Amino acid sequence: MTAAVLTVSDSTARGRRSDLSGPAIKALLERHRFQVIAADVVADEQVSIQEAILEMSARAQLVVTTGGTGIAERDVTPEATRAVCTRLVEGVAERMRAVGAQSTPLAALSRGVCGVCGRALVLNLPGSPQAAAESLTAVLDLLPHALELLAGKTAHDSHLR
Repeated sequence: MTAAVLTVSDSTARGRRSDLSGPAIKALLERHRFQVIAADVVADEQVSIQEAILEMSARAQLVVTTGGTGIAERDVTPEATRAVCTRLVEGVAERMRAVGAQSTPLAALSRGVCGVCGRALVLNLPGSPQAAAESLTAVLDLLPHALELLAGKTAHDSHLR
């Protein structure tokens, strides 16, 4: 399984803050048998985010973004993701928020989405390293099957009930 990680942050893109979330997500994915083939940082600009998601989704089965999912004016990652995805997978984002709500009521403020871009799955995570890792962990068990379906492996195995 291949993955790409996109950190969305004005301050990191400008070199004012180190990227802590991107490397944490990359390490977590690698521990779960993903080959992370790309990692990048972009500012909170919708067009830049869209372009990066499109480029990464052409190369990787999973594109994970971190940052830009809140309610601040510059938080536009969900809008960029919706703009390039043909379908949303609402249950994945719902699961991330539900698990996050067990730790903090602030999880309800995350607007992250999950969608299909070509044959890739795009997953928005919060920008905080802890919240990003918690959100990804909440859905890691779903990802292999989702990626198989997107790759055209749609036979229903009896063990998946």
